Amino acid sequence: MKKLSIRLAFAILLLSPSLCLAASALDTVKTNVNSVIEVLRDPGLKGEKGLKVKREKIEATASSFFDFVELSKRTLGVSWNSFTPDQRKTFVRLYQSLLEQTYVERITAYSGERLNFSKEMPLSDDTAEVQTSVLAKGGEVPIDYRLINKDGQWRVYDVVVEGVSLISNYRSQFREILGNGSPQTLIDSLEKKLANR
Repeated sequence: MKKLSIRLAFAILLLSPSLCLAASALDTVKTNVNSVIEVLRDPGLKGEKGLKVKREKIEATASSFFDFVELSKRTLGVSWNSFTPDQRKTFVRLYQSLLEQTYVERITAYSGERLNFSKEMPLSDDTAEVQTSVLAKGGEVPIDYRLINKDGQWRVYDVVVEGVSLISNYRSQFREILGNGSPQTLIDSLEKKLANR
């Protein structure tokens, strides 16, 4: 249930259109998630052709909805400083591809669950957490979206589902690889993983 919920939450976020300027973090998430639900409910987007259209929408909107540089920095933590500028660019690109490929396959998991938008809490001057939940058959699944405001635009840098952070989950995996190798080792590992998908 937890893995399905994480995948569903991430897929919903990736499908969201560009965020509106000057909107609150809560309004931004609510507006965009609701519009995504409409896409997922679209009877014309079924089957292989429909899945292809959904994937195209994800690829087109993910880079504007998520701050993948911020997500990468926070995932790598202090290890980010050991990457060269070129390695950072490569890592961000590969990490984005990994997340898209991992979760795009799960977007069809949505089957009409209701969403509840609870509240927005400031985390700092430029970050906020929007608390929501998915009302599924197995119960209520809390999903917290963490966003950062840059130049008046809210963008997602982390998703926490049932207390499990996307950043923390991947950080532990990447830390293990970096503990036994260099930044290039992690990059090579991601390239290999993506090539084998």
